[in-house]
Amino acid sequence: MMVEAIRLLVTLATTAIGFSAGRSIASWFPSAGIDPDASIVWGALLGASVGYVLGGVLGRRLRSGISRAPEFLRRATGPQLFAGTFGALAGMVAGAIAAVPIIAFFPATIAWPIAGLIVLVISSFGASVFAGRAHELLAVAGLRERQPLRRTEVDPAQTIGSSFVVDSSAAIDGRLLELARVGIVSGTVLVPEFVIDELQAVADAADKAKRRRGRRGLDILDVLRDVENVDFHVIDHTVPEHEDVDAKLVVLCVRFGATLITTDHNLAKVAALRDVRVLNPHSLSEMLKPQFVMGDSVEILIQRVGSEPGQGVGFLEDGTMVVVEDGADMVGAVVKVEVSNMMRTSIGRMVFAQIPS
Repeated sequence: MMVEAIRLLVTLATTAIGFSAGRSIASWFPSAGIDPDASIVWGALLGASVGYVLGGVLGRRLRSGISRAPEFLRRATGPQLFAGTFGALAGMVAGAIAAVPIIAFFPATIAWPIAGLIVLVISSFGASVFAGRAHELLAVAGLRERQPLRRTEVDPAQTIGSSFVVDSSAAIDGRLLELARVGIVSGTVLVPEFVIDELQAVADAADKAKRRRGRRGLDILDVLRDVENVDFHVIDHTVPEHEDVDAKLVVLCVRFGATLITTDHNLAKVAALRDVRVLNPHSLSEMLKPQFVMGDSVEILIQRVGSEPGQGVGFLEDGTMVVVEDGADMVGAVVKVEVSNMMRTSIGRMVFAQIPS
């Protein structure tokens, strides 16, 4: 259907061109004795014949190109699609400008098909050129294309005492990036390929929340390699003697003499038993939170009822949970409470408070 429709349009355009050309030839050469009616008929027939053939060829080419479009879109990168679209729009504008003289000085039956062809050719040329130069165009615009996280060779003998191995949980957490920017994490940062694969699997998950977490982890690693004083490497060390990812990470930390960066509490315990240094961004942030002593006063919004009768629960600005005795009736109100006790758990710090009498 598509081929026939394109063939019809092209045939109509070339027939009109042949008709106009035949009439013009008869008027240009009056002394040649050319019959105007015969000239017009022959011109229209010739144009229709040429259009029928060219229209079929063009229709099949377009149908083939459209059928390959999904495969091309899967292989094309985001920058290529962006640059190609921009190039096509720029080509359309340039083609329209180039077609103005043709429309102005030639008959409409000839000018409009030629003008359309010019716009089509120049826009296609612009899309092809811009897509092929996507990297340079992004650089000129001050944008940076994300480069694939490729593995590099690292000698364990050169990293002992100055390297970090990153777990997927630490990459997803995001605080790793801030630790690197302030200089707490510096030197050689190693990310095993199986951690990249784990993040990619999460990023491709069916669940929307999981996809968001996986992509966040990949984005964090992508930005981390550009942080000053960080020598970023993706290493290809599969540790075939172990199937479990946590065991692989601990073995790599021992092999490289590296510090393990993870927010996984159980993994941190296992690593500590193997005398591996552990940097837990979550534990570090808990340690840096303001400390309270019994009797300190603090204002807090009671947000919900607690698990025990009469308790109200609120949160400090840093996320610390505050359990207020006899605060269940004050949900939604900002009250001044007095700290009565503190408890540190595996998931963070809890503050217990009471309303002054």
